[in-house]
Amino acid sequence: MPKSRVRQKKVYTPPADIAPRVSAISKRPSPTWLPVSAVALIFVGIAWLVTFYLSTGVYPVLAWGYWNLAIGFGAMVAALALLARWR
Repeated sequence: MPKSRVRQKKVYTPPADIAPRVSAISKRPSPTWLPVSAVALIFVGIAWLVTFYLSTGVYPVLAWGYWNLAIGFGAMVAALALLARWR
């Protein structure tokens, strides 16, 4: 049985006027402090919430009441915002 011929395809190159421009900024890796600070914010947020729940609202700050929850979750959301910039 004869062997089939393999088609030769041309390599696609997009037109120069339509091709997206890739900047040098997007190729740089993230600085080391970014994931370190994001993980630290996650731990701080979890520790804040656990302290608040285990102390039945007395600690970390009694006067803030349930705003302590907003601070704990806010720290974790800030960590998510940092991790969204991580490359």
